[in-house]
Amino acid sequence: MYAVVRTGGKQYRVAKDDVIVVEKLAGEAGADVELDQVLMLDDGSAPVIGTPLVDGARVAATVLDQSRADKIIVFKRKRRKDYRRTKGHRQHVTVLRVTDILAKGQKASPKAEAKPASPAAEAATKGEAKAAAPAKKAAKKAPAKKAPAKKAPAKKAPAKKAAKKAPAKKS
Repeated sequence: MYAVVRTGGKQYRVAKDDVIVVEKLAGEAGADVELDQVLMLDDGSAPVIGTPLVDGARVAATVLDQSRADKIIVFKRKRRKDYRRTKGHRQHVTVLRVTDILAKGQKASPKAEAKPASPAAEAATKGEAKAAAPAKKAAKKAPAKKAPAKKAPAKKAPAKKAAKKAPAKKS
């Protein structure tokens, strides 16, 4: 079973347990999101194509990570005008794992127990956020700073020899 969903102005073909990278969506890592703009749904027998959306269909997913995409370089240039501008940009993205594809009237299946990404996330899911806070602060403690290394004195470059000029030609 697969579906075609639209999010962030792009379309994605997804199946259960697929991992996709989409434009930024609201939600922290571990949160559940639903993509309700389903354009097509195929359960193996007959595909259902929406006009433009499939009525009542949705895709359930879990947020794995909020990160940034690779950097793109924007370079502008005008020939013969000595004009050049370079800028970079990194787009914010959300990494999703599709947990379920739901047709009209279906309910999401109970969430399977998955391993949390970190011990702090595990404590937060168990309701021990207060107990994990001091441990989290201790883990974030910065290491002691090292004294800067002393630099050796710079060597002097040898003096450049004066170039001999050729005598001027008489015409």
